Amino acid sequence: MIDLRSDTVTKPSQAMRAAMADAAVGDDVHGEDPTVNELEATVAELLETEAALFVPSGTMGNQIAARVHADRGDEVLVERESHIYKWELGGLAQHAGLQVRTVDGGSRGVVTPESIAEGYVEADSHRAGTGLVCLENTHNSKGGTAISADEMDAAARAAHERNVPVHVDGARLFNAAAALDVEAARLVREADSVMCCLSKGLGAPVGSMLAGTEPFIEKARRVRKLFGGGMRQAGVLAAPGLLALENRTRLADDHENARALAAGLASIDGLSVADPETNIVMSEPATPVERFVDACAAHGVNCGPFGEGRVRFCTHLGVSREDVETAVEAIAGI
Repeated sequence: MIDLRSDTVTKPSQAMRAAMADAAVGDDVHGEDPTVNELEATVAELLETEAALFVPSGTMGNQIAARVHADRGDEVLVERESHIYKWELGGLAQHAGLQVRTVDGGSRGVVTPESIAEGYVEADSHRAGTGLVCLENTHNSKGGTAISADEMDAAARAAHERNVPVHVDGARLFNAAAALDVEAARLVREADSVMCCLSKGLGAPVGSMLAGTEPFIEKARRVRKLFGGGMRQAGVLAAPGLLALENRTRLADDHENARALAAGLASIDGLSVADPETNIVMSEPATPVERFVDACAAHGVNCGPFGEGRVRFCTHLGVSREDVETAVEAIAGI
């Protein structure tokens, strides 16, 4: 089975498994796990932030950031199809007591200074006011669009002009960096915090990172404990995370495979395919989505339904160019 449902299906390499077995460990809640400490320091340096925190998942990282940045009852401005709003079970309301105000980021999910100005609410005796702006890069629901550094900067500055902090959901931040040929730190230079995943295209079995200032991470560590994310001998999970960071250099291969997949699918009658910017390929089949997905699976290709009339394919380190060619051939035969 060729699994193109998501880049979360990657399996840890043998080197990662060996690193897990040999990891130096300690109680991370007490700050005593040397491998976790190394991972956090490495990511902070990589993203050019003061500190970083290892968390079990990207969703937890996003929710921790919202809880730390904003006060209960505040509004948070998000792109209307952003992951933190659409796919995190209403966590902004449940965990942080925040109201959500959405803005339209257009076909690529770009939050602009104009949309922030339009969505911003000044706090007064009747209105809660805007307490946080969340950006996403790459933008999942828009097909993995890579938002440029200038666009990220402009949105963050518009928020800061109104004294509103900015969090970046960078679950696939390193994909954006690879696609734009810039360092990941450049994309989040103006942000107050950023989350990035180790367990998607980078291939770690578990974990994400939350990065920001030292005071922010100190508060985030307490909220992680509150949310049940305080781990003990977590070095066994951090060790493959360190190796996963080395996979940043091969993400361009996934993007190339995604372009080949898109070209192949576009040649099949009955499929409308968007040109991918990173490792996500969005397709609209002429047949009902559920029927199409089931037929693909029956022919050895896993893909996933993704909203009304759309199917998502993701390339990742577990998918070779030969796999892409085989998948296209199988789908063409349905």
